[in-house]
Amino acid sequence: MSEGRKKLVQALWRVYGRTRRPLPWSYKGNLPWDEPDFARRMLREHLDESHAAATRPTAERVQQLNWLWGHLALEPGHRFLDLTCGPGLYAVPLAQRGCQVMGVDFSPAAIPYARQLAEQEQVTDRCTFVEQDIRHWLAARADRSEGLGQDMLFDAAAILYGQLAVFPRDEAARILQQVARLLRPGGRLCLELLNPDRVDKKNSTWWFTDNTGLWGDAPFLHLGERFWDAESRTSTERFHILHLETGEMDEIILCDTTYQPAEMATLLHQAGFVSVQQYLAWDGLPLHDAGEWVVYVGLSS
Repeated sequence: MSEGRKKLVQALWRVYGRTRRPLPWSYKGNLPWDEPDFARRMLREHLDESHAAATRPTAERVQQLNWLWGHLALEPGHRFLDLTCGPGLYAVPLAQRGCQVMGVDFSPAAIPYARQLAEQEQVTDRCTFVEQDIRHWLAARADRSEGLGQDMLFDAAAILYGQLAVFPRDEAARILQQVARLLRPGGRLCLELLNPDRVDKKNSTWWFTDNTGLWGDAPFLHLGERFWDAESRTSTERFHILHLETGEMDEIILCDTTYQPAEMATLLHQAGFVSVQQYLAWDGLPLHDAGEWVVYVGLSS
């Protein structure tokens, strides 16, 4: 038997002997965003206009950008913080409108693309992109927030497409507190999270084969499982990706925290936001998946 076949058999036995139900957050619980090959494939998905699995198509982003401009009271010259900014598809257009933009993401593929996009659109003087985990960047920055002048604080910030949900509750609360400390009085945070009434709360399994996509660029078998934990209101997805040519297998676990609107409003108030507005279904914007989301806008004290 070839080495590849031996590895494939061993991988299948690993799947057979897997823990039947992984506990939320017990296996890190996040995608390997900062792994170079995965980051490269994720960037490709971000830029693919044929679907919205990673980023919404351009026409929908324009609708969102117009909404953000008004609801965050943005003006030319304002400082905007884009956390988990990806390839800069929101940050660069806001810079084109005159904002000074800081984008933070730890993808080694997305950040170079964002810098390239800013150069292409001739807004490098209004864009700064940092390749770092937002938790580490915020912790370092917030610790120095009291010593920062008003010109170093932000007028607005955003965490879009449900990215806050990939952190455990305690980390999410800390992120909100740190963002609040980096906003000027009267600054605004836009937070987009899944509507808990629309979250899939069933356990399920699925599989498919492909030879390209997020999970690889050679033939692979994808085995997926989803578990809902009612007590923690967390979904856990486990993916086993068997690479058929080499016999190697990747095991990836992704956790997503679900928040009731009242709970998130309380977290935002506790973080230092004096008022919180909630907008169901993106406030009526014509997005293909608008009904899946709740948008929160917090006003800093």
